[in-house]
Amino acid sequence: MTGLLCTEYTTLVPEKQQENATWPVTEFLLVGFSNLPDLRTTLFALFFLTYLVTLSGNVTIITVIHADRTLHTPMYRFLAALSLSETCYTLVTIPNMLARLWMENQAISISGCRAQMFFFLGLGCSHCFLLTLMGYDRYVAICHPLRYSVIMRPTVCLGLGALVFCSGFSVASIETSLIFSSRFCRSNRVEHFFCDIAPVLKLSCAESASKALAIFFLSILVVLISFLLILLSYAFIVAALLRIPSAAGRSKAFSTCAAHLTVVIVHFGCASIIYLRPESGGSPGQDRLVAVFYTVVTPLLNPVVYTLRNKEVRVALRRILARSHVILK
Repeated sequence: MTGLLCTEYTTLVPEKQQENATWPVTEFLLVGFSNLPDLRTTLFALFFLTYLVTLSGNVTIITVIHADRTLHTPMYRFLAALSLSETCYTLVTIPNMLARLWMENQAISISGCRAQMFFFLGLGCSHCFLLTLMGYDRYVAICHPLRYSVIMRPTVCLGLGALVFCSGFSVASIETSLIFSSRFCRSNRVEHFFCDIAPVLKLSCAESASKALAIFFLSILVVLISFLLILLSYAFIVAALLRIPSAAGRSKAFSTCAAHLTVVIVHFGCASIIYLRPESGGSPGQDRLVAVFYTVVTPLLNPVVYTLRNKEVRVALRRILARSHVILK
């Protein structure tokens, strides 16, 4: 009897140890939309079409601003940088997602995951800083119109643009270093369609609470401070607009800010939902849904808003199309 109990105990203990074992992970499996096998083709078609529209829209904006001399101003230079940033931002995640939907291959190496996260975070942070810079540009244009050409001269704009991207990728470097500083051994299943912070951090062998807290405070610095600076710029802008006597003058001045405000609200709204919380409050499915919005839908918003709502871009586009038509004739 004792021998039998000992035998049962020795067989049960290894099973329990196997359940709790932590094996070093050499590659990740991106779960993505594997729980929706019947919608795979539909999702591929939908995301692919959205990506093509986003890509063509952003390329159109960059081309129009480069080709039309009337748009060679700081405001439109920053818009071209924003469109370029959006194009690179979508290149980091969407082609990968489409390939996995098409081939049903979920594997990604740890180095590939780290690279994807670095560029995704770097471009996302740069986007926040660039929107802040665009808000400052509008503040100078409306509140200090006579000094605008001096304050926002080309060398200053170039320096500010370089600072934006250097700062964004510096933050991304710190965050990815924190996340990938220890091995992964809890599982190799990333509950997402790309390598984002929270789902990858959950797989770390080391205690991740301190890392999550450090990343949370970095996110607050990037998202909240950027947003507050934009609000401060618009507070001064509103104060200046109220001093303009004519309603037409106020409307014309504010029309240059409407597109920027729309993009700011959507971008910072999504960033706050995902990153301004110490721990994921929603299910992986809900997080993926929000992620689809800010990686697929939001980048589409930039070209749509800036071409449909911006009269100068529309006029410049018509001029370029008219010149092209004359040349073809």
